Amino acid sequence: MHKLTAIIPTGNEIHNIDAVIASIDFADEILVVDSFSTDGTFEKAQELATKVIRREYEYSASQKNWAIPQATHEWILLVDADERVTPELKIEILEILKDPDPNIVAYKIGRINHFMGERVQYSGWRNDKVTRLFKRDFCIYEDKHVHAEIIANGATAILKNKFLHYSYTTLDKYIEKMNRYATWQAKDYDPKTGPLTPYHFVLKPFWGFFKHYIVQSGFRDGVVGLTIGYMQSYVVFMRYVKLWLLRRNRE
Repeated sequence: MHKLTAIIPTGNEIHNIDAVIASIDFADEILVVDSFSTDGTFEKAQELATKVIRREYEYSASQKNWAIPQATHEWILLVDADERVTPELKIEILEILKDPDPNIVAYKIGRINHFMGERVQYSGWRNDKVTRLFKRDFCIYEDKHVHAEIIANGATAILKNKFLHYSYTTLDKYIEKMNRYATWQAKDYDPKTGPLTPYHFVLKPFWGFFKHYIVQSGFRDGVVGLTIGYMQSYVVFMRYVKLWLLRRNRE
């Protein structure tokens, strides 16, 4: 059996820390990377995890790339604090670690998303997958502020079982999160975006809503789907407003 390090990045996750650590208790090492939480997350993690380290938060990819080389074991399972490893996913991961395919260096894991207390069936979140089980020395996150993915130096595969994902606490906090994403996306988009026009401020936000709510059947998720569609439109609009401000040094 190959040994496994589970990495959990945290930042004020006291409402999640017990449950996420309980869901990965099969890992040989549980490494919590805390960004100076002030709500007791750090102290609770010290009670439950194998090792807890702290680093000032810049953005997700930077934090994870800093943490990965500090894992003791070759195989890493990276779990966000708002995710849970199901019993079925645990069994599948352990089966892989018994005799890993030497040609595969990373595995994508699907996510069953929940929002506003409901499971999201459509709205563009149905086929959500993230690369989270991987070999330490063969993978690195791309240097993006938002939605960075793993760059794997080798073959990848997809696991059958999925994470449970609870990204929502309250609507106000979710809006705060979307505003942060818009700020970070403005920095990512600046080098590859030409002059800002009505296309960016009107058409792209409209398409964000239309894609999630109509094309990806968000209307079938009821009020939850309508909210997701609106928030996708909002974050696209704010991305370009913040890029407009960034280019004028008015952040």
